Amino acid sequence: MTELFRPGLYTIPAGQPFVDLLASAVLEETGGDPVVLSSYRIFLPTRRACRSLREAFLRLGGGTAMLLPRMTPLGDLDEDEALLSDAAPVDGESDLAAPPAIAELRRILILSTLIRAFAERRGTGPQTPAQSVELARELARLLDETQTERLDFANLAGLAPDSYAGHWQQTLTFLEIVTASWPEILKDSGLLDRAVRRNRIIENQANAWAATPPPYPVIAAGSTGSVPATADLLRVIAGLPLGRVVLPGFDREMEAAEARVVGETHPQYGMLRLVDHMGVAPDQVELWPGAVAEAADMDRRRLISEALRPAETTERWRDLKPPRADALLGFELLTCPTPQEEAGVIALLMREALETPARTVALVTPDRTLARRVSSLLERWDLEVDDSAGQPLASTPVGSFLLLLAEAADAAFAPVPLLSLLKHPLSALGLSPERFRRDVRALEVAVLRGPAPAEGFDGLRVVASVLKPDRRARIEQIIDRLEQALGGYAALVSGGGDISAMLTAHIAAMEALAATDEETGAARLWRGDDGEASSAFLEDMRDAADDLPPIVADDWSELLTVLLAGSTVRRRFGQHPRLSILSPMEARLQQFDQVILGGLNEQVWPPADRADPWMSRPMRRDFGLPTADRRVGLAAHDFAQLASQPDVIMTRADRRDGAPTVASRWIDRLTNLLDGFHDSDGQMALSIKGQTATYLAWLRIMDRPLAVVPVTAPAPRPPVAARPTQLSVTRVETWMRDPYAIYAEKILGLRALPELEEDPSAADYGTAIHAALEQFTKIYQGNIPPDAIEQLLRIGRDIFAAQAARPAVMAFWQPRFERIAEWFVLTEQSRWTGIENALVELRGELAIASPAGTFLLTCTADRLDRLVGGGATIIDYKTGAPPPRKEVEAGFAPQLPLEAAIARAGGFPGLGPVEVTDLEYWRVSGGEEAGKIIDVAKGAAGDLATDALEGLTDRIAEFARPETPYIARPYPAFAPKYSDYEHLSRVREWSVSDNGGGE
Repeated sequence: MTELFRPGLYTIPAGQPFVDLLASAVLEETGGDPVVLSSYRIFLPTRRACRSLREAFLRLGGGTAMLLPRMTPLGDLDEDEALLSDAAPVDGESDLAAPPAIAELRRILILSTLIRAFAERRGTGPQTPAQSVELARELARLLDETQTERLDFANLAGLAPDSYAGHWQQTLTFLEIVTASWPEILKDSGLLDRAVRRNRIIENQANAWAATPPPYPVIAAGSTGSVPATADLLRVIAGLPLGRVVLPGFDREMEAAEARVVGETHPQYGMLRLVDHMGVAPDQVELWPGAVAEAADMDRRRLISEALRPAETTERWRDLKPPRADALLGFELLTCPTPQEEAGVIALLMREALETPARTVALVTPDRTLARRVSSLLERWDLEVDDSAGQPLASTPVGSFLLLLAEAADAAFAPVPLLSLLKHPLSALGLSPERFRRDVRALEVAVLRGPAPAEGFDGLRVVASVLKPDRRARIEQIIDRLEQALGGYAALVSGGGDISAMLTAHIAAMEALAATDEETGAARLWRGDDGEASSAFLEDMRDAADDLPPIVADDWSELLTVLLAGSTVRRRFGQHPRLSILSPMEARLQQFDQVILGGLNEQVWPPADRADPWMSRPMRRDFGLPTADRRVGLAAHDFAQLASQPDVIMTRADRRDGAPTVASRWIDRLTNLLDGFHDSDGQMALSIKGQTATYLAWLRIMDRPLAVVPVTAPAPRPPVAARPTQLSVTRVETWMRDPYAIYAEKILGLRALPELEEDPSAADYGTAIHAALEQFTKIYQGNIPPDAIEQLLRIGRDIFAAQAARPAVMAFWQPRFERIAEWFVLTEQSRWTGIENALVELRGELAIASPAGTFLLTCTADRLDRLVGGGATIIDYKTGAPPPRKEVEAGFAPQLPLEAAIARAGGFPGLGPVEVTDLEYWRVSGGEEAGKIIDVAKGAAGDLATDALEGLTDRIAEFARPETPYIARPYPAFAPKYSDYEHLSRVREWSVSDNGGGE
């Protein structure tokens, strides 16, 4: 081995290929000796950095096989989050000497139990297990931060609680109790907190090497030493005979005066602390072999460094010379109107990069929503690019299935959550997926549509009991299968109890529901990345179950939802070779041909200050915890490193959720600095504003159709033989107002399904009211008893009792019926003089000749009162608003006139020809005005009947011609207020006038 560089402290300037330079120098030093190369020990910040360095070695080695150095990630998560999970063994036996770390889920659940117990003793605090878990997650974060910073909770007493508000004093009391008992809980379990374990391992390694330096080279590269234990290890490595520490982007040109005023938000703050901790002066940090020295004039790196200089020294900007010509090449800012358009532009840029062979591009952003949007938009080109931060487990197929089962059980299998569960792709209930889908559809149409049934499987059976026998048998068989698979689990959830037992039942129910006729539920569920992650989640929860108290009913699904929110799934295979979506942490030490920095707004990048429910900001400061500014400084360092790469596009959105956004402070700094440079004419000479309009125009072009063809109103002309030859008087009204609805209903055979868990509708109400009034009238025929109101209410109760399967119907409509009953009885008592008898639910028909054959008009009159001396009154009960007289006269509300025509023609069996003299709508709403009689004939019932029949005869003849179309809403002024078929006729598309108005 030839030693090319001395032990000590080095840096690779920002913008230069970090891992390539690191690998190149090591390969040159080893002289290609594979044995020597394999003896090197290299520490890097993340596993991704380790993977990138391995690839760099192979790339520089020309793809030949080689024995690589041992590479160890110092942490797998953000150092500023103080979590270095699953750290690899640092050396030899030191890892084995440390007890295992407690599983994060178990830790949160145990802490939530402590929180709940404390709250119950105090009588205040979280009311549910889910709320306790939310607080426990923040408490776990506080424990990690405290342990990472090597602070002692014994110092809580020194926070002078009298100076804080009362609730903070209670919080300090709780923290003192928990932090005293928590170590004992871990000790009894033989476990450690992850941060404590990581610190212990790193400290053991540092102490061992300080006592006995290793005989092989050790390199720590890319870490900023923000974790104190890591900083100590770096100090030891830098002092080893064969040790070297390589800092990422340390500014060797920073003036001493500037360094003295650098604050926590500055990108160099963390490394200046580290250098000072190591006892090295900033000017003693050397340039790594192969790295290019900083330029004397203002290149990109220098420009960014100047833009982010401490506010106290920005007066130096006045003395700066403009940056050199190439400083802004490949460096631009795209400002989009909204995050959706920002994501579209980024996806377009990434797709454009693939047009250049071997070109690589990465989106780097802390905004996971933006990352997911871009990933989704790339799918339009069949590009699968996953977010390196992972996908929330709850949004994966198995994770969502897990939660849907709990939500359905918590809701006692109400229609919406039950259907959400049954329509999940994993549901099969031991059947073939095709058969199960058919069964679910049948159950939905027969039982779940309309007002909600009563709770549980028994409630579903009550609704099914009124179906026809053959249909009922099939539906009951489906319900039986569901209850067999889920009934035991549902009983546990509704009663609450032992969490371990509920977990066991939950897993069994999942597997029973997921099984097909060819594959077990376990085989379908617990495979793949999301299946394995879900299995691990449930196993961790089962491990912690013995430490938890029983859970009460209704808390189960909420608890699972909150717990699952902290779990993510990362794909292990299938990553795109040239496109990446990374968090700033994952992007450290990475090099790409083009980098897109997305989401550059305040509160996103840099991140918003995170609220701590356990300590206020002054308390955190007094206790010694890192401030929010420290996180900003780490984010600033990431930004400076990434923005110094050769080809950088920065993006941001002007508005978010409808509100204006504020550009990232770093963007403002860069813009303000560049605005200060002017050309010889005094004009601003430099800008980083990119061609946003061009990319937005491309987005619009991609979504724009080749041609816009205006939609015309539908005008179907079915064969005459297919056209209806029989209609009721109510459907005739629809035919007059909207012929297309008759076409869809009678010719296409389409019927609208009721809504899920719909409110009791006017149709339900009307049916029940009609039945009650008709039964009362039929029984008493004007002989009104003294207790008539009570008798009518009794009849109503009996009829509403038939709706017991739909409790919502009774609860909503019965109070209205009580008001109707009083009005109806009083009205009947005052008008029976002159009435011979009343006929209800009277069916009639009238045959009408037409060119295509006989057309049969049918009706069912609500009530026909035969008058003493001849004549009759036809009454129609309306629970809604009756049609106005002008619509009756115009022929668009012909129901009552056509019933009069049928009566005149003797169309009511057993009645003979009857001349109708009055046509009345009885509005029975049960509102403030319980009822009202509306006479629409005004003495002209005969004329209305004649006109209506003539109009109908003409209509029948017109539609007997094959060229007559079924037009949608031919008379907009008389169009129906609501139609089940409006969306099929696309009314809203073709009915808009040229000036943008409506119908």
